[in-house]
Amino acid sequence: MKITVLSGKGGTGKTTVATNLAWLLSKHLKVQLLDADVEEPDTHLFFPIHFSYEEPVEILKPVVNNSKCINCGKCVNACQFGAMISFSGGVYVFDSLCKGCGVCKMVCPTDAIKELPKAIGKIKLGDITDSLKYGMGIMNLGELSGVEVIRQLKKHIDEDAEVVIIDAPPGNSCPVVESLRGMDFAILVTEPTPFGLSDLRMALEIVKEMGIPSAIIVNRYDVGFDGIEKFSKQTDIPILCRIPFNKKIASLYSEGRLFVKDLPEWSAVFNDTLNRIMVSVK
Repeated sequence: MKITVLSGKGGTGKTTVATNLAWLLSKHLKVQLLDADVEEPDTHLFFPIHFSYEEPVEILKPVVNNSKCINCGKCVNACQFGAMISFSGGVYVFDSLCKGCGVCKMVCPTDAIKELPKAIGKIKLGDITDSLKYGMGIMNLGELSGVEVIRQLKKHIDEDAEVVIIDAPPGNSCPVVESLRGMDFAILVTEPTPFGLSDLRMALEIVKEMGIPSAIIVNRYDVGFDGIEKFSKQTDIPILCRIPFNKKIASLYSEGRLFVKDLPEWSAVFNDTLNRIMVSVK
């Protein structure tokens, strides 16, 4: 089973859920935890990881030979990202806008464009325990999109793992979509505030569009706002569990500790969460 843990905004508790759930499940199953929040991966802070493998992530960027360019404008018109512009002296490529899709090279009639590899990040893999494998993507500073890093990270999904958990990037953009692609289930982590509800709605739209079964976990649960409860009933998206607004849990998180270790009563809650997910997928 492949599960993505996501939320419509940062700071709601994705990492809290992903790390605690992965560690607890690894007590009985073969689990792999992948950190796809490639701009700021932080799941590694909660585990003693033995990294054993690293590889670069590269994309091909176009370079124009203006001595061969006839300034026909086909590459400029074909670029959907607006990364190319034509001057009297030839074509200029805006590197920060280019996604490395290769269309410009395909449409060039004079073979004036070649592609050169550019490193945009790296992948690191390792072991936490015999039953808990780990992987993370790290995007280089200054890069604008982590989609290719996430895509390459997912190529290292362990087919021997019984459960794969992906900690997705925050928000509702292309990297989140890539972290969801090909997954069996989505856990939507939210907080009981109007902002949390608004972002939950957007995240749910993506999950529904991709046809992925989903359920909600409410973090920092407080009885002061019932909007999430009403939304769950209106959309028929179940709430798996509610993690309370608890100073002890927050303190453990700030120290890089998993609260299911120090608060054993949560083991039963998270085990029940997985059982409910499995029923939903079936």
